[in-house]
Amino acid sequence: MKNTQDKGYLYSTNVQFCTMWKQIEHYFNAYPQRKKIAQKMMEYGIQIHNNSFRCGLIELSDSKIARAFQVDRRAVTATRDVIKKEPELLKIFSNLTPTCHLKDVAPHMHWGVIEIIPVDPSMPGILAEVATIIASNNISIRQAIVDDFEFTEEPRVFIITEKQIPGTLLTTIRNAKGVKAVLIY
Repeated sequence: MKNTQDKGYLYSTNVQFCTMWKQIEHYFNAYPQRKKIAQKMMEYGIQIHNNSFRCGLIELSDSKIARAFQVDRRAVTATRDVIKKEPELLKIFSNLTPTCHLKDVAPHMHWGVIEIIPVDPSMPGILAEVATIIASNNISIRQAIVDDFEFTEEPRVFIITEKQIPGTLLTTIRNAKGVKAVLIY
């Protein structure tokens, strides 16, 4: 890894997120359904706006969230009430934003998709090292999405590139620090 600034940035961002969840999870620990709802809200970027759940500008009903997350509707309502009551939680959950994931669109646009399975998802610098390899081959990255290892059972790194990744680059990426396996599609 040559670019330690990128590596440090990625590490500090991840540490801040983990620290943030550790600071707020005690609000949800006594109620597993509420914890699941809060984690899913973060995963999908569902925010609390006034007295409703929103994904971007789209208002979501408690019952639809309950069905989607396979929880009781009353747990959804209770989660919203806890978030609204606690200023620390409201600051976080009123500022979440959904993110468009281009992974499934990329093949139709003739872009490349690299899926990285990390050896240890908490290891800093995996994305930075793979991005350096891609950039050194004069390929632009359109999007990079990293699953959070605290919320995802098998976290992955998804990198969408401006063009297909040549097979010759696969071995180099596979040998990058922290990479367990690579899928290209």
